[in-house]
Amino acid sequence: MKIGILSRDPRLYSTRRLVEAAEQRGHEVQVIDVLKCYMNITANQPSVHYRKQILKFDAIIPRIGASVTSYGTAVLRQFEVSGIYSVNESIAISRSRDKLRAHQLLARKGVGMPITGYAHSADATDELIEFVGGAPLIVKLMESTHGKGIVLAETEKAAEGVINAFRGLNANFLVQEYIEEAKGSDIRCFVVGDRVVASMQRTAKEGEFRSNLHRGGTASSVKLKPEERALALKAAKVMGLDVAGVDLIRSAHGPLVLEVNSSPGLQGIERVTGKDVADMIIEYVEKDAHKGVNKPRGKG
Repeated sequence: MKIGILSRDPRLYSTRRLVEAAEQRGHEVQVIDVLKCYMNITANQPSVHYRKQILKFDAIIPRIGASVTSYGTAVLRQFEVSGIYSVNESIAISRSRDKLRAHQLLARKGVGMPITGYAHSADATDELIEFVGGAPLIVKLMESTHGKGIVLAETEKAAEGVINAFRGLNANFLVQEYIEEAKGSDIRCFVVGDRVVASMQRTAKEGEFRSNLHRGGTASSVKLKPEERALALKAAKVMGLDVAGVDLIRSAHGPLVLEVNSSPGLQGIERVTGKDVADMIIEYVEKDAHKGVNKPRGKG
């Protein structure tokens, strides 16, 4: 197979591992910077061009960064229009990147999440705080990644100040219940197809509530409970993602979904678990691509 990996930097760990795994399985691989692609949008011969060449692949593995979601998914959509298989579809990536939309879709399908509130008017600040059970609570920017733009407000006065400050910046944000019993830990479940192939528990460093490894958190292998495994698979399915990182948190009333990531990193999960996740992804692409071009799953 000829596989295209949409990634802005071929030196990134996840990109390198996917290239290595694909080549070891005998495939031809090319890493493509989506921002350097350009498109011919026609009815008869839609195409994607890169460095004065028309790109033709049997399969695409999108590794589209959050900062280039709009253009990246447009390029991916053009590949889909051209009849090329993608392991994650453009519409699924768009769903997962829009935090409000993702929460609404998960809620519609009965997926457990921390209580979440959203409003535009400053008049609703008190009600938002009340929705999520009062302080402490989390205020989360819609565009947040790697733990950036996420604030823990420990008192109601602090919560009002953060909310008003974000509104003053015309920022879109969610207000969310703080799961105190999790003690700064969450679980990353790595989903490939209909399986959770690896999982790790991430714990925030002392004095920090965000467990992201990018923010100094530590990680260890963890055994999932059956209900956690089922929840991770359901969340990925609701988003329509075949490869996903589903972040769960253990609460007093069961596991809850924090986020569904369409381009989960491989470095942490492979090093902690010792599993060759990159090879599992390529193996899945081999099997799934033969079924033909994906059709958008899910709604919304």
